This record gives sequence, C-alpha cells and structure tokens, in this order.
Amino acid sequence: MFDNLSEKLERALKTLKGQGKISEINVAETIKEVRKALLDADVNYKVAKTFTDTVKEKALGQNVLTSVSPGQLLVKITHDELTQLMGGQAEEIDLKGNPAVILMSGLQGSGKTTLSGKLAFYLKNKKGKSVMLVACDVYRPAAINQLTVLGEQIGVSVYSELENKNPIQIAQNAIRKAKESGNNVVIIDTAGRLAIDEQMMSEIVAIKKAINPNEILFVVDAMTGQDAVNTAKTFNDRLDFSGVVLTKMDGDTRGGAALSIKSVVSKPIKFVGTGEKLEALDVFYPERMADRILGMGDIVSLVERAQSVYDDESAKKLERKIAKNELTFNDMLEQFGYVKKMGNLKEIASMIPGIGKQIKDVDFSDENFKPMIAIINSMTPAERDCKVKLDGNRKNRIARGSGRSMQEINQLIQRFDYIRNQLKAQVSPAAMKKMQSMMPKR
Repeated sequence: MFDNLSEKLERALKTLKGQGKISEINVAETIKEVRKALLDADVNYKVAKTFTDTVKEKALGQNVLTSVSPGQLLVKITHDELTQLMGGQAEEIDLKGNPAVILMSGLQGSGKTTLSGKLAFYLKNKKGKSVMLVACDVYRPAAINQLTVLGEQIGVSVYSELENKNPIQIAQNAIRKAKESGNNVVIIDTAGRLAIDEQMMSEIVAIKKAINPNEILFVVDAMTGQDAVNTAKTFNDRLDFSGVVLTKMDGDTRGGAALSIKSVVSKPIKFVGTGEKLEALDVFYPERMADRILGMGDIVSLVERAQSVYDDESAKKLERKIAKNELTFNDMLEQFGYVKKMGNLKEIASMIPGIGKQIKDVDFSDENFKPMIAIINSMTPAERDCKVKLDGNRKNRIARGSGRSMQEINQLIQRFDYIRNQLKAQVSPAAMKKMQSMMPKR
C-alpha cells in the first residue's frame, strides 16, 4: 500500500537544500513536488493544495537545529500534517448498548458482506463479544449464503428470513432475537447496488430510523480512489454515517481515498481491510499510517500482529531454544504457519523501517513457502529435530520425497543455518528487554 506515494514523497523531501532555516526559496520546489506526488496518488485537489499550503506555512522561517537538517525538519512537519489529515488519532467503535447495533452500508462490490464477517471475527476474538450477523440484503440470495458461510467459519450466529423481503422487519426481528439469545453485538449487512440510486438510499435511511444503530459504517473499496471519496460524500449527505472502512488497502498503491476521505466527509476512518483472510482487518491509526507513507515502517503494528498469533508460552519456548542455538526444522515449519497467519507477507515486511523500498519488486506470495514445507515434511523426525547430519544420501532421499531439486535442499539448509546463527546473535538480555518494552499491554 502507498508504494508509489511513499517513493515520490521520499524523492521530493530529499530535494530540500539550504542551511540555518527553511526559506521560501529553498522550500518552493519541494512543496511543488509533494503536491504533485499527492495528486498522482489520486488525492482530492483541494485537499492536496490545503495540505501543502499548511506544510509550507508551518515550515517557513523555522529555525533548524544544528543536529537536524532542513529536510529532516520538513519530514517531521509533513508527518504531523499527514497524521492530522487522516484524523489525528484512532477512533474507537461504539459498543455501548445491549445489544450494540452496527449498520453496514456501501455499494455492491465494495466488500461489505465480507467486511461484516471480518468485523464479527475482530469483535469476537479481540473484544470478547458475542456477535450476531444479520442478512438484510433481500435482493441478492448469494449475499445471504455468503454471510451464512462466513458465520460458520468464525463461529457466530447468522440471522436471516429467507421468505421475508422487508429488510426493516428483518433487522428489528434480529435485534429482538439477539436480546433473547444474549448476543451483545448485532452487525446488519444491507443491500448494495452497482450505482447510487434513490431506492437504495431511501431503504437504508428507513432501516436507520427503525433501529437507531450505535454505528453506521460506510464500506468502500480503496482502489477506486476519488470515486470512493465522491460516493462517501453522497452516502454521508443522506445517511450521516459514523465512520469509514476502507477495503482492499493491500492492493492500493495510490492511497488517495485514505488521505482525502476524512477532509471531505469529516468522518473518521475506523478500520482498513488488508487482505482476503478473515483476520485481515486492522484498526486505522493515522500516525502509524503516516509513518508507513514516509517509509518509517510500523513496528508497533508489526508487534501487535505477532502478539495476536503467538501465545506467551510458545514465544518463551522459542526464545529459550534460540538462546541455546537449538532451533530445529520443526520450529522453522511452525514459524511459517505463524507468519502466514499474520497476513500479507509483503505488507508485514513493509512494516520494518527501511525495508519497504527494498522489497518493492520482490514476490512475497505464500506460494514461496510450499517448496520449503514440502522439503521439511519429507525429512524423518530425527532430521527435523536436527539430531542427525544431513549427508548426501539423506538429501537425495529428501529430494525424491519432496519433488524438489538438490539445489533447493541445500538452499533451505543454508538459509536455516543462517537464520539460526543470526537469531542467536541477536537474542541478548538487552535486545529482549527492548522488544518487551514495545509490546502493547494486553
């Protein structure tokens, strides 16, 4: 996400020359390039102009500390203004009430039904809520089936009335059922259309009036750029929604929707969808997103993702094995599983400061794991536990069993040895203390 924008902003901010302070002369070209980068990223023109005017105004005449270059100072100002542009701080979802009711809105194809499932998964697993999904798209039978399948996958109840074509009645009946069943959150998936029309808008406004939801979330495909912003404005004018969810952020290299939408509709982005998996839904943190846009990484989010898939005992066990240089191929196999659970591999790697630009053209497909998994699965238990040396005969047998070449076998062994040695060198008391201090409190 934001690959092109990050690269162009980095190039623009490197052009700043001069010493002592930022002046109109030495900042003009940089601001021009920053504005061009934003427009290329499909940021709303008025938003881009206001943003760069604000950055320029705050930068002009500021004294530059001897330890800080003009370019570094402008990066800091740009970072702060990007954070404000996207909302300033994360906005919590309102879960008050018994049950709390969340109404989903958006165009057909925006990922609304899938997002409803992801949100249910998040609220169940991260917030400990008992969730009910409600199928109120009475025009598209596939939507009801899709929601039912999602509910089964994540273990939450799904309320539907196949013969009822009145979404208002279905929503009201579902809320009554949730109260009887002890569900404390109800997520209502509504109908979308291929384009905004009066029937759709009137229907969802009527549902809103009938159920008075805690939250109305507008779901929009981030890859549609300014169309996403325009659609959001139309929906907000009629529905006055409480927050935005951007889907397909893992595929959006421009980022215009994320940077424009808060300014245009004055409503916060609450969540972003970052992949196809049900766990690929993140709370939107403007400051962390600004970090990533400017190539600073996002270590806090990376640690949170790791924490979500690792239990404390497994982490401590792995730490002890690394410290004693006892890492095995079984451990490597286990880590592949953990990493895949964390989400899109390229996005995870981009959270590490300085890595994003280096991996721009690298293929991080999950398919890359399959040959290595096949090789390890073709080893005997003693070989996977590193209790025997992998000589030529053993490698030949592993190659035949896995269908991989001898070169691939040797590459995996070399990679394993390198990782084991690097991890052992880095697991010191000081390094572990620093990492623990970064871990979010549970």
